[in-house]
Amino acid sequence: MRLHPQGLRMDTEQLPYLDTFAKAAELNSFTAAGRALGLSQAAVSQRIHALEQALGVALFRRQQGHILLSDAGQRLYPFAQRILALHREARDEVTGRKAPLVGDLSLAASSIPGEHLLPQLLSVYRQKYPHIQLRVTVGDSAAVLHQVEHGQTQLGLVGKKDDSPHLEFRCFACDTLILVVPPGHPWARRRRVALRQLAAEPLIVREVGSGSRWCLEQALAKAGHSLRDLRVALELGSNEAIKEAVAQGMGLAVLSRRAVEKELEVGRLHAVQVQGLPLLRKMFVVWDRRRALPIAARLFLDLLEPCAAKKS
Repeated sequence: MRLHPQGLRMDTEQLPYLDTFAKAAELNSFTAAGRALGLSQAAVSQRIHALEQALGVALFRRQQGHILLSDAGQRLYPFAQRILALHREARDEVTGRKAPLVGDLSLAASSIPGEHLLPQLLSVYRQKYPHIQLRVTVGDSAAVLHQVEHGQTQLGLVGKKDDSPHLEFRCFACDTLILVVPPGHPWARRRRVALRQLAAEPLIVREVGSGSRWCLEQALAKAGHSLRDLRVALELGSNEAIKEAVAQGMGLAVLSRRAVEKELEVGRLHAVQVQGLPLLRKMFVVWDRRRALPIAARLFLDLLEPCAAKKS
């Protein structure tokens, strides 16, 4: 029975194939949805067409070889999730057997959240949902944001935001950056220095696209300066490489305190505050609001809620 524009009595037969719709929405692909459901791409297309015919609206739009939810599809998706969840709940109640939650979760993280926050989060998540398959990549913030916006990963953890209209950011943690110097440096016994003093020292920085570099640039801008006012002697693509370069006396660096905790503890590096340079930043979880988040991703967001509450 089709949904006529003037309106007809609705029954459950008018909403067929919600599971197929939800899977296609989450994977942004009829082909991938078919693989996940054990169907051909043609069968998925037919099911989506039947649902669109029943509702009288288009649920997807094509863009650069991918499918994205239409406005109507975005409105339908949360209802589909609620209906499917109620179906699972009813099945579990009637059979007396609770089926394990299965699915896939893809995450991308920049270096600081990826190396210092994500391992503990994944451990907790794995304990709660052992049957969900995890796929994680670590890169710089710019790469993570690119992956999220192009549908290559469901969620990203980054230390910077950008102005993309498609991305949704939620703060879940805070971070402090500090100036680190080697043990033999004259500042190793000092607690703080002035920004003008830092300008005379060789500085080692992360590559363009790094969240820590972005934070340093933002702090300098607030102080009326830029990286051009400092003596950038070396640019390296990882925190580990920068720490080693500082320890070898090749220059100073501004890094996350999380990244240098061990080196500070054993005295291999020393922390110094830079007066007038606020080096505080937020860590964000990010997703593309044009794409439906599967239940595995929504559960990970729920896991981050207590973290956000502690940092607020």
